[in-house]
Amino acid sequence: MNKNRPLIAHLSMFGACAIWGLMAPLGKDAMTHGIDGITMVTFRVIGGCLLFWFTSLMLRLFQFQSSDSTSYIERVPLKDKLMFIGAGLFGLVTNQCCYTIGLSITSPVNASIVTTSMPIFAMILSAIILRELITSKKAIGVLMGCSGAIILILTSASAVSDKVGDIRGDLLCLSAQFSFALYLSLFNKLIRRYNVFTINKWMFFWATLMILPFTAHHVITAIDWPSVPLKTRIEAGYVVLFGTYIGYILTMIGQKTLRPTVVSVYNYVQPLVSVTVSVLTGIGVFTWSQGLAVILVFSGVWLVTKSRSRRDMERAAHPESTNQTGNGK
Repeated sequence: MNKNRPLIAHLSMFGACAIWGLMAPLGKDAMTHGIDGITMVTFRVIGGCLLFWFTSLMLRLFQFQSSDSTSYIERVPLKDKLMFIGAGLFGLVTNQCCYTIGLSITSPVNASIVTTSMPIFAMILSAIILRELITSKKAIGVLMGCSGAIILILTSASAVSDKVGDIRGDLLCLSAQFSFALYLSLFNKLIRRYNVFTINKWMFFWATLMILPFTAHHVITAIDWPSVPLKTRIEAGYVVLFGTYIGYILTMIGQKTLRPTVVSVYNYVQPLVSVTVSVLTGIGVFTWSQGLAVILVFSGVWLVTKSRSRRDMERAAHPESTNQTGNGK
């Protein structure tokens, strides 16, 4: 099993990013044929909550009936449960609202390109909040990534069709990445403390309580449900089951084995899948300016993730402490 662990981790990360890449065009198609962005966000949050809590209950039952010593059930003190409110706000509510509603406005091509910018936001926030050292390589990477984002936004501002992009949607998708990076910076210690099911069941629980009072009436009254096509229902189901549930689990499996720099490389799979499917299905188009933006954003993210963090530098300076600290996972 240990020999296959790296392979499983790589396949998990590839699968997660491929799922999210396909989610952009499918979600966009669903939100142009009967379901709007607010409804899709509500489905994702409530669906994720139900799926992760159901899985947690099944794991508890499995643990009671199995002789396996692996502990799937973790006790969460009240203090941490309350901290998950903030994690749910930035990691789910703000992140998913901005991304999903932004996707409903802009093109799936632009939305998927923007999602790769998250490591850049994470680096900036780490420097501000965690006092992480900014190297010249990181600074150049941020500049290149920002240049790519500006090109996308300027292209969208002059676009006459949402197949090319929309500046409002692009800015919302950028805000989603900033929100998720803020979640990682503020709640890094909290999310390292628990497994994927504990983290997500509590984050989705609080996210549901935060979002449902504001969206329930809209979902019930604003959508003409009898006229929603079966194809749209299937696409929405894919977004909830695969894009929200399976994707989250797969990426956690990959992150437990692979180094963060390796994980970040898989970010490039998402736009490749999304752009290919969007162009082939006619949902989006790919222009030369978007191609230039891709090169700049990808290069910027690569430079940021290749540059060593403060922790890496300390380990290099004091290699004897490596065996005591482990890999930080």
